[in-house]
Amino acid sequence: MTECKEKVRYKSLWITGSALAVSACAAGPDYRAPAPAALGVPATYGQADGATGSAAISEADLATWWTRLNDPALSSLIDRAIANNLDIVQAQARLRQARESLRQANASFLPQVSGSASGGKNYRSQAGGTRVDDSGNVISTGASNWSSSYSVSASASWQIDLFGELSRSAEAARADLAASGYDLANVRTTIIAELVTNYVQARLAQEQLRVARETQAIQQDNYNIANWRLQAGLASSLDEQQARAQLAQTNAAVPQLEASLKGSLNRVAVLTGQAPGEATRALETPAPIPAASTRIATGIPADTLRQRPDVRSAERALAAATARIGVAQAQLYPSLGISGNLGTTSNSFKDLFSLITGGVFANVAQVIFDGGRLASQLRSQKAAADAAFAAYKQTVLTALEDVENAMATLASARARKAEFATAFEASNNAAIIARSQYQSGLIDFQTLSTTENTLLNARNSLASARSDEVLAIAQLYNALGGGWQNMESRPPNEPTHEQ
Repeated sequence: MTECKEKVRYKSLWITGSALAVSACAAGPDYRAPAPAALGVPATYGQADGATGSAAISEADLATWWTRLNDPALSSLIDRAIANNLDIVQAQARLRQARESLRQANASFLPQVSGSASGGKNYRSQAGGTRVDDSGNVISTGASNWSSSYSVSASASWQIDLFGELSRSAEAARADLAASGYDLANVRTTIIAELVTNYVQARLAQEQLRVARETQAIQQDNYNIANWRLQAGLASSLDEQQARAQLAQTNAAVPQLEASLKGSLNRVAVLTGQAPGEATRALETPAPIPAASTRIATGIPADTLRQRPDVRSAERALAAATARIGVAQAQLYPSLGISGNLGTTSNSFKDLFSLITGGVFANVAQVIFDGGRLASQLRSQKAAADAAFAAYKQTVLTALEDVENAMATLASARARKAEFATAFEASNNAAIIARSQYQSGLIDFQTLSTTENTLLNARNSLASARSDEVLAIAQLYNALGGGWQNMESRPPNEPTHEQ
């Protein structure tokens, strides 16, 4: 800063009658993006298995990751959500606000010019004596007249960015604009992940409803057999009552599944910017749970700093807070402004510009005593920058945690799906055998009931495991920052320099 003051002192010079050329220097620290090591970013992820790989993930895969689920209905819903979701619309409005704030900051570098003009008539009356005419009337001898007056004036003022207050303000506004762009991207990725989640949950509810209704048919058949055996004296009423209770329990599960399906469809409608009901009528037709991809590339942890929009937003917020240190520091130093005016006044419009007057002035101002207010603002802004760095680091660590958790969840879902597939196959075989033996009178109804309940649980568990796998994939792609790379208005790439 001392060197900067010397430049101002020795390179400043007056240009006769009009301008001042100053070698401006920006107060405050120049921003340097923290290195990954300073943020605690490890070299590799701790979770590694066959479901994920450390190969670099392409932006194209991240941008439209849901297309790998091969579900056209889901892809269409996501397109509608991107276009119409109201959270996204709000974030787009905030981005436009930030863009206008940058324009306002840039306008401060230019002179401010204003002008005025006026015109009018002035009335003048002068009292005089009186006399009496030959008829005896009193006649006034005073004088009165009207005169015109016109004036035009213009004034201009220009704040010289002597110590970089304006340039640091513009730097902060640019960072704020970029942060708003990344906030929009973060809203978009969140909406896409939530839409996929509710879509998969709706398909899971439809699958569980299908299982429940198939089970109802079987249990109704079992109840009819138990009732027939009771009437024939081949079984006690215990079998008949157990069959009746089992059927009622399955019947009771159906309304709950229907409510779950309706709730998911309603949420899908709202996420696409529409009212619940007619908007998702086509989705009420049952369809399979989307198929999951086999392997997902996750890259390395350092990729998180460029892939996650919330991380990039936090980094830009740190850049803005650092720039505002310079704004606060520049206010401690003298301010320099240049102002000027032009004007003309005439009693006749045609002579309005015959005589023009004006002047140019320079103004230097320095706060001498303010009770420590400006110094306190500087310390406050430094504290804000420290908090912004902590928030940035926290966002980075949380992002890494999200990726690790998503990889663990995906590995767990795939392991459980494999085991539930085996359990379903075995319990289905057992149920076929038990049903045949019950009809032949070789086993009691309790054994059949236990076997079929096991089959029902296995079918539902397998369906849940399949949906959990897809949801874990959505969670992982969201954690990796997928879904915004092909935005029409991507945030500007800010130049950063690692320490």
